[in-house]
Amino acid sequence: MLSALIVSLKVVGVATLVIGVAGTLLALLLARVRFPGRTLLELVLTVPLVLPPTVVGFFLLYVLGRGSPVRDWLGLDLLFTWQGAAVAASAVGLPLMLQSARAAIAAVDPQLEDAARTLGRSEAEVLLRVTLPLAHRGILAGLFLGAARALGEFGATLMVAGNIPGRTRTLPMVVYDAALNGDLALAAQTSLLLSGIAFLALFATRRLEQPAQR
Repeated sequence: MLSALIVSLKVVGVATLVIGVAGTLLALLLARVRFPGRTLLELVLTVPLVLPPTVVGFFLLYVLGRGSPVRDWLGLDLLFTWQGAAVAASAVGLPLMLQSARAAIAAVDPQLEDAARTLGRSEAEVLLRVTLPLAHRGILAGLFLGAARALGEFGATLMVAGNIPGRTRTLPMVVYDAALNGDLALAAQTSLLLSGIAFLALFATRRLEQPAQR
């Protein structure tokens, strides 16, 4: 289980970084900018929430596989690597981050941002000193949820990265293999570990949401 834990930490670390940066930027775009196709973009980014993870993984095979710009133009072969698993984890975790961050940014009073502009603040300063600080609870809540979802990802990861011991096998795959092979003790231990992390993520999210509800 130790090797799977290390792989999972690498995958979740990269996925959390991607989810945090991409989710915040996309949330700002969707919450503050009006443009043609905005609703369609939001639907495309959110649809992994309702698709089976194996379907998400199947689409990623086309995005990352032979003939794709990622592989042929950039020269990146991510299939059956832990980096590919990180891409899959990011794809399923991003919608949770996006929904929470978008709602938090949209809830920031535009008059406060306008007041900062009248005081001579640049757009970057308004973003960093007004918008993001006021929306930080929703952004962090989304990041916790997205990271927890990335840690628990199984179907899309299996499609994109496989189940290679020491290379792409993550903790959810340990549970699957252990249960399949009758090692219920290992399956139970790993399940309890994942459940504890998920509980902590939800607890942290709940604490972040409470002040906004008062």
